[in-house]
Amino acid sequence: MTARERKPVTFNSPLEAGIRAVSILAAAYPRTYDLQRLVALDYLLVHTGDIDGPDNLHPPTPMHSAELLVRRKLVEQALLLMMTRHLVEREVTPDGIKYVAGENAATFLSSMSSSYLLDLKGRASWLIETIGGHTDEQFRALMRRYFDKWIEEFQNVERSLGGEP
Repeated sequence: MTARERKPVTFNSPLEAGIRAVSILAAAYPRTYDLQRLVALDYLLVHTGDIDGPDNLHPPTPMHSAELLVRRKLVEQALLLMMTRHLVEREVTPDGIKYVAGENAATFLSSMSSSYLLDLKGRASWLIETIGGHTDEQFRALMRRYFDKWIEEFQNVERSLGGEP
């Protein structure tokens, strides 16, 4: 297959996830987050309606909770991509590796004007204002609450397939 025949992948690609990560980190600046928190924030950014925020950024999909299972590698690739453009910086701290908005993040985000990207930036600001300052314990409690919903979702699917929960 030649380069001309290949279709670019943008939905949930490292580029799109990278733009989401930059949006989150810019809204949180100068706060830093580790990879695990960024994976969860990336999920919540797309699904703000699930946590009583603005409507979800992406349309509903069945079993969208399963997205978390594949999101870690995607966010990791996204952060590496954004680091090559100084949109994200990695810091080694006593608490582990953390990520922060890079020197070009604000300029990059201010250059975006599509309605999708404006919605993305607005939701990132809302998300960080709402839960960005949660302690690790508070954040884990929030995620546990949604994890319980996801378990129920998996059990309902299993029942519909004739299995036992």
